[in-house]
Amino acid sequence: MSKLQDFMKLLTGNFDNREQWESLRETNPDFPLARHVNTACNDKITGLPQGFSGEFMVEESYFTAKGTTHASNHLFLFTEEEGGIRLTSYEIPEGCDKSSFTYEAMKETDYSSLKPSQRFTPALYTEKDGVWEGGSVSMFSPVLKFSLFERFSEEVLEVSESMEVNGTKTFGYDVPILYRRS
Repeated sequence: MSKLQDFMKLLTGNFDNREQWESLRETNPDFPLARHVNTACNDKITGLPQGFSGEFMVEESYFTAKGTTHASNHLFLFTEEEGGIRLTSYEIPEGCDKSSFTYEAMKETDYSSLKPSQRFTPALYTEKDGVWEGGSVSMFSPVLKFSLFERFSEEVLEVSESMEVNGTKTFGYDVPILYRRS
């Protein structure tokens, strides 16, 4: 099995942080109950180049805090390269509604119409002893910085994300969100 296949096996499926949320909800009521549904989606992309070895994935992320659920769904491409696995973020395909973009709702899409995100700096993940880790820092605007660090293993997907505006944190948590397969 290739490194990319091993990586995708860890990353695809249904995950939530219910265990962590249960332990923190009394002391940190703003900490979200979060869920990821990660689905490989090359089967919905037509016209992939001959010999294409990357894996596209729809990431459906749902965060519930203070009684409100917010969805943040994305299209990512994972490619194996020297040194690790690269995550490149893509724009939601044309004709798809960003607010309801899911694997199930994704229509067949031609590869040539897909556009890498201009704002997201690709992340590189490296593996050591069965644990993958990596991340990136992206400047979404001259004043808006997005930081991502992730660690993936058989046991847990550990995700740390934050947003800063002019150096002031506007989003993120003091501890990583710990997703376990559900």
